[in-house]
Amino acid sequence: MALLGNLLKGGLKLTVSIQREKNNHAKVQRKTLSKLLAKARYTQFGEKYNFEEILNTAVFDEGNTFYEKYKQFVPVHNYEKIFREWWHKAHEGEKNVCWPGRVKYFALSSGTSEAASKFIPVTKAMTKSFQRTSIRQILSLGRYEELPSDLYEKGFLMIGGSTDLSSIDEGRFQGDVSGINAANIPFWFERYYKPGPEIARERDWSRKLEKIVEEAPNWDIGFMAGVPAWLQIIMEKIIERYKLKNIHEIWPNLSVFGHGGVSFEPYRAGFEKLLGRPLIYIDTYLASEGFIAFQNRPHADGMRLVLDNGIFYEFVPFNEKNFTEDGELVPNPQTLMIDEVEEGVDYALLISTCSGAWRYLIGDTIKFANKQRAEITITGRTKHYLSLCGEHLSVENMNKAVELSAEELGITVKEFTVAGIRHDSLFAHQWYIGTDDEVDADALRDKIDGHLKVLNDDYIVERRHALKDVFVTVLPSATFLGWMAKRGKMGGQNKFPRVLKKNLIDEWEAYLLEQGLQVETVNLK
Repeated sequence: MALLGNLLKGGLKLTVSIQREKNNHAKVQRKTLSKLLAKARYTQFGEKYNFEEILNTAVFDEGNTFYEKYKQFVPVHNYEKIFREWWHKAHEGEKNVCWPGRVKYFALSSGTSEAASKFIPVTKAMTKSFQRTSIRQILSLGRYEELPSDLYEKGFLMIGGSTDLSSIDEGRFQGDVSGINAANIPFWFERYYKPGPEIARERDWSRKLEKIVEEAPNWDIGFMAGVPAWLQIIMEKIIERYKLKNIHEIWPNLSVFGHGGVSFEPYRAGFEKLLGRPLIYIDTYLASEGFIAFQNRPHADGMRLVLDNGIFYEFVPFNEKNFTEDGELVPNPQTLMIDEVEEGVDYALLISTCSGAWRYLIGDTIKFANKQRAEITITGRTKHYLSLCGEHLSVENMNKAVELSAEELGITVKEFTVAGIRHDSLFAHQWYIGTDDEVDADALRDKIDGHLKVLNDDYIVERRHALKDVFVTVLPSATFLGWMAKRGKMGGQNKFPRVLKKNLIDEWEAYLLEQGLQVETVNLK
């Protein structure tokens, strides 16, 4: 009898049954911002930008006057601006810059488009915020009736960066945010956490993989969490090593996969070939800057924003009025609070957090699938879309077109990317598709092009005019992994960029030439 499991599941059900959804999202967010302002008002940043006055307005005045003052006093920041003006001082060890005290941890993040590392502060308050939201995500499993009681005693396999963090100076460290979080897991969770502290410290991704494969028979895994591509690689290696038909032959209790970082849909077909039975999939939105949202109920329309745990959100309509064609935010963009948004509209996210990010452009675009429940889906990145001539092609469009095309052709696409190119006097799209299955490139091109014409009205218009052609190059999936390895982006939360722009296309083409995979050189707009 799994006594602990029954107690846990009973507690989860009780917790879920007494929890009430807080549907006055604006009120919750007002309180969240007030707490952030109160905590940071005596920092250098807070004193410069009149946090005391904004806070007094939020506490004593009715309506949204506080938000108008917040927009008036506090400028919008991208990473370059806030690091140049503020975060560099915190990284050098200065206290009370954007958040009280000295920042102990910095998350290294380059996203999927920048070559140089970014240094994102992770304060003690943010570490606690990550933990609280992670616990809420576990509690939400009480809504899944089909999960057996003893599942809660099984292992949690969480694939992330190394917990062997690099030292900045005495007592301060930097590394992948997943490594920072794993290094600070609650003591009560340690017995369930896999791959365990020793393997988690390993910095070399290849050695970490081998150690995980070696230990796999000794674990009883019920939950997995991580970027889909890396979990798929791990399962493939385990199946190959132990000559299994599927992963459930070694982990019969595996039931839940919490995925994040990228859309799961393009990976689903290949992923499910490795399973002996279906899993429950839970979508997660966890970034270096904070744990933003997670799917908190079965069959949800999207992920529920975490509105009361140290993050205040603003929403910038993702259109030509607020962004340049290169995805740069214009000065003084239109910004909205959560009660002002509409369903089905693309927004870029600004966040203010308990790590000292203030009106910070995180770089992701989202849309509300269910405004009443504050449920969102990620639609892409502000700089990861194509609009050479007005086609406004989003990552969401790309994911769906590849998913449908792969399904119709009976192939598994493990990675893909696309670049906008000049074609004679006009434009074209160059796709690179990673698959180990036999496929005719022309047939794949026609499928992708056809689906995009259905998915995106602007795309079909431009295909008749300025967007004159579509090219597809099919490559072995290992090509994509090799390029990631060369750039030092293996494992953890690293993802292959969906759109290649500027210098990345040159790096990519140079790598293909090195591998003897010569393709036609293209010129970006």
